[in-house]
This record gives sequence, C-alpha cells and structure tokens, in this order.
Amino acid sequence: MYTHIMVPVDLAHADTLDKAMTQAADLGKLYEIPVTIVGVTLSQPTDVAHNPAEYKEKLAQFAAAHSARTGVTMEPHTVISHDPAVDLDDMLREHCHDLGADLVVMASHIPRFRDVIFGSHADAFVRHGDVSVFVVR
Repeated sequence: MYTHIMVPVDLAHADTLDKAMTQAADLGKLYEIPVTIVGVTLSQPTDVAHNPAEYKEKLAQFAAAHSARTGVTMEPHTVISHDPAVDLDDMLREHCHDLGADLVVMASHIPRFRDVIFGSHADAFVRHGDVSVFVVR
C-alpha cells in the first residue's frame, strides 16, 4: 500500500517523539518499507546543535537509537533551512517528494491558542500536502 515513510522530527522535543517513532516503525514493518527521519536545522547555532554537522550527527544518533529500540532501520535525513519559521512546511513537503515518501508520520501536540489561529505544522501538511499523513498525538 505504501512504499516509503517520512517522519519529520524536532530534536528539541525528542523526548515527546516515542509514540510517533513507534508508529512509524510498526508501519515500516507491516509494509516492509523504508523509514526516513527528517530533521530541519539552521546553519547558525541552535539549542540542539552548534552547527549543521553536529546536528547531522545527533539526528543519526537519534535514528540509530530508535532503530535499535524498534528493530526497524531508520535512515536520518538532515535539511538545512535559512528560516524554518517561514519555510518549514514547504521544505518538508519538498523533501517528502525528493525522498519518494508516500506516507508521513508526524508527532503532534495538544493544540495551543496559537494553533487555533495559525494552525500547526501537521495541520499544514494535511491541508497542503498530497500524500497520506498520520498525525500521532
């Protein structure tokens, strides 16, 4: 049914991603398809990493840890953005197509007031994407 799963992650909130990562692994096992973890970072220092190379290594460690925990190989894919606040949603959709993913598994949070007005990243992906999206709360 599906051929490739993409899982966008925010390493600043890695401790809240277990449920979505487990769901992606379960679907990867079920359909015997690859799972790619996509992380977006800046070229400038962030709370997660001092530079893109360090972020890439942390994303690889995150993927390896979840691969070991679930028994499903998860490949990391780092994306460097100049302004994620503006272009994150578009970049995720673009990389989804570049990877050939036809299913996106996204972690979500309980909606806050801002999300009611502006929507969340998961909401934007569902509304403007052309692939199946599984939002895990």
